[in-house]
This record gives sequence, structure tokens and C-alpha cells, in this order.
Amino acid sequence: MEQTDITSLIPIVITLIISLATRNVVVGLFAGVLSGVAMLNGLFTTLDPFETFGVMVKSYISPQLTDSYNAGVIVLLVFIGGFVALMEKSGGGLAFAEKVTLWVKSKFQAQTSAWLGGIIIFFSDLGTPLIVGPVFRPLFDKLKISRQKLAFIIDSTSSPVAILIPFIGWGVYIMGLIQKEFTALNVTDITDWDAFLGAIPYQFYAILAIAIVPLVALKKLDFGPMAKAEAIASKGELHASSDISKEIFTHKNAKASFVWAPLLVMGAVLVFMLAPLGFPFEKVSGSVFRSALSTAYFFAAFTLIILMAMNKVRSLSDGISVYMKGMGNMMQVAIILILAWTLSSVAKELGAAAYIAEQAQNGFPYWLVPAVSFLLAAIISFATGSSWGTFAIMMHLVIPTAIAIDAPLFVCIGAVLSGGLFGDHCSPISETTILSSTGAGCDQFEHFKTQLPYALLNGGIALVSFLIAGIFDNPLIFILALIAQVTLVVTLAKLTPENTFNKSKLVAGNQLG
Repeated sequence: MEQTDITSLIPIVITLIISLATRNVVVGLFAGVLSGVAMLNGLFTTLDPFETFGVMVKSYISPQLTDSYNAGVIVLLVFIGGFVALMEKSGGGLAFAEKVTLWVKSKFQAQTSAWLGGIIIFFSDLGTPLIVGPVFRPLFDKLKISRQKLAFIIDSTSSPVAILIPFIGWGVYIMGLIQKEFTALNVTDITDWDAFLGAIPYQFYAILAIAIVPLVALKKLDFGPMAKAEAIASKGELHASSDISKEIFTHKNAKASFVWAPLLVMGAVLVFMLAPLGFPFEKVSGSVFRSALSTAYFFAAFTLIILMAMNKVRSLSDGISVYMKGMGNMMQVAIILILAWTLSSVAKELGAAAYIAEQAQNGFPYWLVPAVSFLLAAIISFATGSSWGTFAIMMHLVIPTAIAIDAPLFVCIGAVLSGGLFGDHCSPISETTILSSTGAGCDQFEHFKTQLPYALLNGGIALVSFLIAGIFDNPLIFILALIAQVTLVVTLAKLTPENTFNKSKLVAGNQLG
């Protein structure tokens, strides 16, 4: 029975407070679900933790596991986890990246090739820094490019690229959250796939994060602490951290084909299964699409296991073991999803969505929803260091509000995703920050300090873009955001003393020559 009063928000508030206090979204979601179940069943008065926990498992969590949509999403994530683990433990990523470095002769080529490497190895946002970083690190040292710059490049192409792709773990996870809200709100005219694709042009922060790397590299437009780091690196001085070579799997027989061949198989399987159904020009049901993706990931993994065995990189049994371990690594993601789904169901029963919608209709301007969503998501992500956990919390708040007051839905979804990514990029405790600095071999705080001005610049542009998109709702607004980025980066680079000093030295050197 829906209460439609402020008490219906208690589980969500508890989730936020505990997530921020513990910096652990799983703990926060669990506490939120538990409190909601106690409210629904009058168990706060009995203070019986055993009964409360039992009711939560039996009546709320278990139904999420038996739901066909939820089960399909979890199965797909498990297959993705196994494939990603194989890719990371095959040595193919390093072999592929080393091929790219053969033609690199200049600073610009080094930076753009590292950028392209991060884009091409899109299947693992957390694996990308540990694959691309160690390969390009010696090259960056040789060309006197700072390791902070390398960390910035791989951080700008790991999560920002992954969040734009619907058929890897990020997209599947996000669509699972979206569909849960659509189901609760009886939205039938839009699918989770439609919503994800529709939100891509409004993922302003991800687009800006990816675009800033070649811009800075082409025109040498460094500013803030990064310009100072580059000036120091040009003298041959490095801010290096401990070597991470022991964490990276390498093998003398690893081939670049370990990357492109499985991906080619994956694409072929998808075409074989979905093209006869008219995809991508005609809609395909979510269950069919997820089953096709699961099949494609399985055969891609099978291909990679065979390739590793044929090249004597890993035996068949070893390859299967890695695959199974990778599947198990998705357990935490599955737990977050299940708890997020459960919290959504509990909050719906309490009337949280109805209450939020009612309050929003009482005067909150529809055009402000995207900008406010972006800021809230950024704060939560920054404090917790988890963009995925932020999505789980924010989608439940934003989608019902957007639908209730007719705010632009795709823009609002894009705002949640952009805000979560922005906060993650600014957070010194996020996994991507830690792994990017580790992969580049530079101090973690140095990476945080040098990347922050770029992240704040892109975040500021994204915020203004969401204010504009809230009013005009045009997918081409990202072009204006990119124009603003170019203008501001050029201006800031001109105002940076280190750049002025370096350019004057270069001119003097040319005159002497």
C-alpha cells in the first residue's frame, strides 16, 4: 500500500547516508532494503532482526532472482565477466598495443596512439589501464612525456568509452536499472535499449572526456598542474611509482590476434543470430538480444581459449579455469544489481516514486531536472568512488521524476550517467583513479591532482549543457559542448605560465639553430 508521504523516502535516505559514510554502496543498498522491508511489514515495532531478514530474503530478494528479465541480465554479465578475464590474462592486449607503438615517433603520435589503444580495448574499463599503461610507459619516458599525462589519457578512455557501449558490462548493467524503473512505472512505449541509445548524445561528460585528449595532444594545450608536470618531464625527470610488471600477464607467444579474432567471432555470431530478425533496423526483444549477446560472448571466449592453447600460452584447462574465475568476479556487480532492483520494488510499495512525482509536480521546473541530477550523481560518486553504485541509487529517483513532470527522459538518464562518471573521475578513491595511476606507473595523488582541472572543466561544460538540454532537448547540443571545450582549453593553455615558458624556450632554440 502506497503511503505517498515523506516517510516513503526513508529507505533511500538511509541508502545514501550509509553509502556515503562507509563509502560502500553494497552496505548502503542492503541497509536501505532492510529498513524498507521493516517499514512495509511493521517490523520496526517488533525489533526482530531474524524475522525482518527472513521476510526480506523470502518476499523481496528471491522474487528478483526468479524474474526472467533479471535472470537474463545476470547470466549475460557472468558471460561477459568470463570473457573479460580471459582477455586480461591472455597477454593479447599487450601484444596488440605493442604493434601500435611500432610507428610512433613523436609526442603527438604517442599520446594519440595510447588514446586509440584505450578506445580499441573497450571491453574492460578496469583492465584497460593495466593493459595500455605498461605498454606505453617506456615510450612516454623515452619521448619525455609525463607519466601523469599517460594516466590522464588511459583514465579518459576507460570508463568514458565503456559507458557509451550498450553490449558490454556497463551497458547491460545500466539497461537493467532502467528497465526496472520502466516496469515499476508501467512504461511500455520505450525499451531499455531505446533509452540507453537515446541517452548517448546526452552523455556530455563521457564525450568531452574522450575528446579532450587529442585536442590537448595536437596543440600541446596543457594547463594547471599538468603543464608543470610536462615541463618537469621535458627535463627527463619522472614522478614514478613502484613497478607493476608483476601484476600484468605477459607471454612470449601472445599474439595481437588474441584481441581481434575473438571480437570478430563475437560480431559474426551477433550478425548470424540477429540479422535475420531485422536488427539493427527493426526492434528485437530484450530476451532475444541478451541471449544472442550471451552466445556471442561464449563463442568469443571459446575462440580465445583455443588460440591460447594452440600458441602454448595457456593450456585448455588453465584457460577454462581463468574463464570460470572471471565469471565469479561478477558476483559483486550482481549483488549491487539485485539490491538495487529490490530497493526499487520496496520503494514503489512504500510510494516513494509517487511522492517524488507529487512533490516535483508542485513547482519544480522540468528543465532543471537534468542539471540537478548531474550534480547529485557527481556528489554521490565522488564521495563513494563508485559510479555503478551511484547509478543504482539515482536511476530510481530520476526516472520517476522525469516521467511525472514531463522532463526530457533521455537527457535525465544521460545526466545521471555523466554525473556518476564525473564524480568518479574527480574522486581520489575511485578504482579507475587508482588503476590508471598504477598502469601509468605514477603516484596516485599526482594523477588525481593533474587530472582534476580537466575533469572540472569538462564537468562545468557538461552542467551548462544539461541546463540547455533541459530546455531545448536537442541531441546535437553535444556539438556546442565540444566547441566550448576547444575554446576554453585554448584559452586556459595560453594563460598557463609553464606553456609560455616552454614556447619561449622553443622559439629561442629555433633562432639559435
